[in-house]
Amino acid sequence: QVQLVESGGGLVQPGGSLRLSCVGSGFTFSMRAMTWYRHAPGRGRELVATISATNGNANYSASVKGRFTVSRDNDKNTVWLQMNNLKPDDTAVYYCSRGWWSASDPRGQGTQVTVSA
Repeated sequence: QVQLVESGGGLVQPGGSLRLSCVGSGFTFSMRAMTWYRHAPGRGRELVATISATNGNANYSASVKGRFTVSRDNDKNTVWLQMNNLKPDDTAVYYCSRGWWSASDPRGQGTQVTVSA
């Protein structure tokens, strides 16, 4: 069955960086675009970054563009989200999903990112 396992979150000060990882299994990872999205209390779901299956095309939400970078390694079935210059508004649980600009997969456990001084 499809499994997506997120990791890499933590507590970081404003202006800091984190790199999140999502490892996929149970499907042909190299054939699927992947999306990162987040849930924050009171703000609902926000799609933040997406990357195509093979050619590296990516798209970002306006709120993270220029600060976050999505990448992947199909040999490792892994997609990453490099987050720089983090802000308190980035505090959320982050999830990954299959598909271009999509959050269609059931949520996994996610990884908590907390940006606070």
